[in-house]
Amino acid sequence: MSPEVLSTPVVDTAKPTDRAQSRARAARKRKAVVSSARLVLLVAVLGLWEVLSRAKVIDPFNFSMPSQIWDQIWTWVTHGTALGSLGEQIWFTLHEALLGWAFGVVAGVVLGIALGRIAFLADVLGPYIKVLNSIPRIVLAPIFVIWFGLGPASKVASAVVLVFFPVFFNAFQGAREVDRNLVSNARILGASDRRVTLQVVIPSATSWIFTSLHVSFGFALIGAIVGEYIGATKGIGLLVAQSQGTFNAAGVYAAMVILAAVALVAEGLLTFAERRIFRWKPADSGH
Repeated sequence: MSPEVLSTPVVDTAKPTDRAQSRARAARKRKAVVSSARLVLLVAVLGLWEVLSRAKVIDPFNFSMPSQIWDQIWTWVTHGTALGSLGEQIWFTLHEALLGWAFGVVAGVVLGIALGRIAFLADVLGPYIKVLNSIPRIVLAPIFVIWFGLGPASKVASAVVLVFFPVFFNAFQGAREVDRNLVSNARILGASDRRVTLQVVIPSATSWIFTSLHVSFGFALIGAIVGEYIGATKGIGLLVAQSQGTFNAAGVYAAMVILAAVALVAEGLLTFAERRIFRWKPADSGH
């Protein structure tokens, strides 16, 4: 074989559309494999749990079993709970979590952007925010029940304090990480501080803020549930407390499953909204 043949470069003759279709097929295949693996793992864990409980390897009184948990959920769906219909309990908890989440997000974004933009304000309030952040916020739930009673206000307050800090720190960091060249160019064009904040800083910090929203709604649910567990008249947290009081392990796990389903739906909605807002960002074909 001649040296000319050996030195001939290999030319990629595939068309860009063919390569794009190949990457799309690979992405769909990977997604299908990942989804299948998740399903197999879930079935394996639930099946092992059921088998071990029925064989009395683990105590079914304390750990229950998937079939009993499903029976408890089905009973709540078809016959309601001791507090009323299951839908009413879910909506009561969800309403408290949504209110707490909304107030916490707004407060966290406003203060985070403000302190990120105004150095003097950050120097004055920074130490106090760090001290408040160091307090275990779950222990505030009994105080809120004393202050606001057994109604929704105490649960909303618990949700607010859990949501505020992750949103605040992300918004603060997002405001600090804004490209200084963009700010300088906006000022050269005559933009005021207000317009720089609204048209440059906040859009640039949006991705940071959305990152915190994914975890903050889970925190809002935790705040509402903890408040209901301590003292309430309705809600999933009260269902957990009643199930625990009657040693109904299946009821406790059933409430946890319902909460997980609500959190997954909320996560899906946030992901959909994020993709709609950030359609300009390049898609990662590997995920």
